[in-house]
Parts: sequence; C-alpha cells; structure tokens
Amino acid sequence: MLNKAQKLVTQITLFCMVIFTTIVFIIMLKNVFQTYMQSHLVLFSLALILTLLGVILISYLLYIIPENKLANRLTILAMMLVFVIVSLLWINFVPKTQISDFGNFWSRVTGILKGDLLYYTNQDYFAKWAYQTGFMAYILLLVKIFGFHILPVQLLNILYQVFTILLIYKITLKIFKNVKMARISAFLLMIDLDWFAISSQADNQYLGSFLFLLTFYLVLQNKYWSYLLAGICLALGAIIRPIGPVIIAGIIVYAIVYAIVNNNSIHIEQLWKLLVLLGMYFLIFNGAGLLIKSSGLNQYGLSNRDPGWKFAVGLNYRSGGTYDQKLFEQINTNKNQQQMKQEEKKILTDEISYLNKNHKWLSLFQKKISTSWSSSSHAIDFTSVNTKVSPRTYQKLTLLGYLGSIIIILFSWIGSFVLYKMKEYQGIFLLILPFLAFAVVQLFIEVQGRYRIEFIPILAIISSIGMMEIVKRIPTIFHQRKQIE
Repeated sequence: MLNKAQKLVTQITLFCMVIFTTIVFIIMLKNVFQTYMQSHLVLFSLALILTLLGVILISYLLYIIPENKLANRLTILAMMLVFVIVSLLWINFVPKTQISDFGNFWSRVTGILKGDLLYYTNQDYFAKWAYQTGFMAYILLLVKIFGFHILPVQLLNILYQVFTILLIYKITLKIFKNVKMARISAFLLMIDLDWFAISSQADNQYLGSFLFLLTFYLVLQNKYWSYLLAGICLALGAIIRPIGPVIIAGIIVYAIVYAIVNNNSIHIEQLWKLLVLLGMYFLIFNGAGLLIKSSGLNQYGLSNRDPGWKFAVGLNYRSGGTYDQKLFEQINTNKNQQQMKQEEKKILTDEISYLNKNHKWLSLFQKKISTSWSSSSHAIDFTSVNTKVSPRTYQKLTLLGYLGSIIIILFSWIGSFVLYKMKEYQGIFLLILPFLAFAVVQLFIEVQGRYRIEFIPILAIISSIGMMEIVKRIPTIFHQRKQIE
C-alpha cells in the first residue's frame, strides 16, 4: 500500500514536470516566432543552428572524455576556470552602476553605516518587506570589511556561481551515478548568459541559490550530520533570499514520500533527521530575526508585513503579473498600514473579479509562464551594458543570452520525457518538488524573468538528461552511415 502511494506521487510529479516543460517549450516557440522569426528569420535561424551544433559538439566531447578520476577532475576544473575568466571579463566590461532593487540595497549602505535609518515610515520598502533586511545585513558586513567598493560583491557573486557549477556536477553525479551527465549539466548551466549576467549587481540570488543547492546536496548524503548542516544552509539561504517556504515544502514532501516511507515500511530515523533539519532551520532563522530587531536595524525582523501586494500585482492582467506603477499609484501611501491593506485587498478582489468575469485566468497564466520561464530573463537589462555598446551590439548580447535559455528549455523538455521513463532515481525528486512548488506559486504572485535564477541549475540537470539522450546516439548514427556507404 505504501509503495503504491509512493509510485502514485512519482507518477504525478513526473507527469507534472512533462506538462510544465512542454508548456514552457511551446510558449518559447511562440515567443521566438513573434520576436525573431518574423523580422530576422535568416540571421536568427543561423545563430540558433550554430549554437545548437556547438553545444551538442562540446557536450559530445564531454561525453567521450575518459571517466577516470584524473580526467574528471581536470575536466571540471577546466570548465570552472573558463567560467571564471569569462565572468571576470564580463564584470570588467559592464558598468559598475547598481540599478533597480540592487541599487536600493547598495545606495543605502553608507548612510546606514553613518547612522541613517533603514526606513522612516512603516510604508517604506524595508518596513513592508522586512525579510530583505537579511541581505542588507550581508551587504553592510561586506562594506565594513572591504569598504564601499562593488568589486568584492561582484567577485563573491562569481565565487558563488563557480561553487554552484561544482554543486550541480556533484548533485547530478550523486543522483544518477553518471559522470558524463554531471559534466554536461555543469556545462549547460555555465553557458547560460541569462543565468550569470547579473553577477555585476548586488544580487542576493547567487548566494541564496548556492545555499539552497548545498542544502539539497547535504540532504542527499542522508546522515544526521548532513541534515544538521542542511538546516543551517537552508536557514542562511532563506535569510539571504526569501523563498525558503517553497524549499521547505519540497524537502518535507520528499522526506515523507521517499525517505520516511520507503520499501513498504516506515523508517522512523528519517523522521528524526527531518526534524533535525527543520529544528535547526527555525532556530537560526527566528534567531536571526530577533538579532536584527535587537540591533535596531529593523524592528520588524525578517517578517513579511505586506504579502497581499505581491498577489495584487501577480493577478494584475494588464501588466501580466509584473510590477505595474499605475497599480501602485492607486494606493494612498499616506494612509496607515491597515488602511493600505484594505486598499490592496480591494485591488486584489477587483483583479480576481476581472479574471473571472472575462475568463482570463489561462491567458494570465500563459503571460506569466512566458515572463518567468519561456522568454529572456532580461538579466542583461539590469547590467546597464546598453550604455556602453551600440544598440546593434546590445541586441546581439540579449540574443546570445536568450539562446542559452533556449538551450535549457529545449533539452529540459526532452529530458523530462526521458526522466518520465527512468523513474528509479528518487534523489531527483528532492529538486523537482521545490521547483514545481515555486512554479505554481509564480502563477499567483508578482513575477520577473530573473526570479528563475535560483532554479535554472535544476533545469540544467534536467537538460543534461535530454542532452545525454542526443549525444549517446551520435556514435550509432556515424556507424550506421558507414555501413550504408
């Protein structure tokens, strides 16, 4: 009976992954046709074909490299070295200017260190969304250590990205016991410019992503000590990047379905391990909130005092669930917190009423999936590189970034079908369950393309499954051609 329940959850999860990647792939094709094919058919087709052939060729080379320990180490080290060199050239090339939310963090640092308040009214950004104070504390610490220079922040971002590439290699190897697939997953991640572009910004996603992936890796070790460390990493990740709840939800479901209940029996020691992880998480996260309160940095700790706004924006059909200044202007910010919440509730009610009355739910979800997963992440837009290059060069850069996303989308689509047939690799569900939880939440809250950065590494692993299916057939294709000749 227990095994049947586990198989059912497995079947449903993999089916949902197939449906999700298929929808993302179809919307991507639509975007490509509307944005590129209609106006730049020949140039885009040529760029796409060359990119595909180049990625498949390099993946094949990674596939045929011997699997001995020395070759494996040299291969992954060479890949990381190449990534570091390219990343250093990138941050040296793009402007140091910090914009949008990144500028909001960076521009306040010197004032806060001189005694300025983080916020002045309970309607300010850091008062309403106090959970962002965790990353602000991190930035303040870096400035205290290194001075008010953005370079240390950028270099640390690159370091977190390098560790993320290594972690993807390790996680893939741990789950699938396939070093060739591990190499390819790391490669597919590192060539995605949409993923690594905003290392030049004071962005909390790279550190958060690394800590969440390290949490998964430690859980996969399945030891008491690893669950303890996983709880610490999960708490630190949630302090830096406030998406902890979807990670926790995924871990809990994974632990119940694939660890606590396994082989038709209940393993009580797995329950204790899960409780160790959760206990450590809540201890550290709540402790950090109290510490921030006591320091005077933010009297609200790490709380979210305005969750309704994210839903009001997320269900706004006009903006497709992205930030809308016109929507914000409907709220009188001079009112107190309770009055503002009432206004936000009315906006949310009106948005839901509009979606129901006009049958626009599916249309809205399509727009949001396009923004979140199928279109360019627009990460390059946040680098201000457009101020240094010509419009034509900038167009080429954004296309290059999107081509990396297209590769991930295409091969994760193929990989999801292959994975559906495999089914026996239980560890992959530790990654898929939080991923799907995040994808569902994104349907209802505010979205941006760059919000997917934490989950691109997971898609890179799924993509490596699809790429493996292609490259392992190459020798067979050549052999058949020789026989024909």
